[in-house]
Amino acid sequence: MHKASIVSLLILVGTAAAAQTASPVLSGPPAPGELALPQATSSDPTSPSSTSTKLPDSPGTIAGSQYDVIAIGEASLKASGKALGTCNAWEAIGMITVDPKKVDEPHPPCSELVNPYQRFLDTDVPIPLTWKKKGYLALHQTSDPGNLGTIAGISAISIAVDSHTAYGSGLKGFGKLAGVSLLQSATGEFFGTFAVPSLLHQDPRYYRMPDAPFRKRLVYSISRSYISRSDTGKTIPNYGTLTAYPIVAELSNLYVPGIESDGASTAKRIATGLALDPVNNIINEFLPDVAKRVHVRIIFVQQILNKVAASQNGLP
Repeated sequence: MHKASIVSLLILVGTAAAAQTASPVLSGPPAPGELALPQATSSDPTSPSSTSTKLPDSPGTIAGSQYDVIAIGEASLKASGKALGTCNAWEAIGMITVDPKKVDEPHPPCSELVNPYQRFLDTDVPIPLTWKKKGYLALHQTSDPGNLGTIAGISAISIAVDSHTAYGSGLKGFGKLAGVSLLQSATGEFFGTFAVPSLLHQDPRYYRMPDAPFRKRLVYSISRSYISRSDTGKTIPNYGTLTAYPIVAELSNLYVPGIESDGASTAKRIATGLALDPVNNIINEFLPDVAKRVHVRIIFVQQILNKVAASQNGLP
């Protein structure tokens, strides 16, 4: 009986001491930029009991925003001693290869441009793009070897099939056609991927649905030409695509040789371009599935099909 009383007394004393030494709990929400981390159970930061060893199932239990998740991921990689790649204009030029299965290694620089999702624990977290990275994405898609190769290939075939075009014949005609096509491509990327999405806070990337049923994926891929998502994940109109075609069509009237620049012809090119734009999304959605079976580099096939569809309208 006396032993039980002593034990109860010790428990009460220990509880009171812990209450006096514990860190006070903040009553308000965390300041902007701060992480809503769990409260420590001890005032000693070196105490083993001050940190929980149980990992959460998703980033939402640690942080309430995507930026908090990014900060936690970067801190984790830094603590592990693995280098973090920095995305810049030079890194954005050329081919960017990402293997989503490699979750234990840092992704290459600018991987978020071509792969919107980055792995965090057991959750795929979409990484938002800053206005600079939207510019890098436009630069990447313009300078991609697949895009440059298909521009050169289609230009060569076009001149070989018809040497009496407004561009002329031979190497001179090929150079003019390739230059005009590249300028159209760069103009479309500048407005459709960088300028308009940056001003209106739109995410210009395409998000695949690889695990959904075929019909749902097909309807979704078609709709993405006209419906997009904001930087915060909200559904918004696809301002980039809806404005890029009219802008490129109007500017093309100023420099494309032999183009019909009247209002009716311009409107027809815009309407045709918007109607055929879902082809790009369908390719983005389903071609990776085909590539898994036939072992092809999808970037080259995708760029070829995209360019063939776009070249029918005089648009990038």
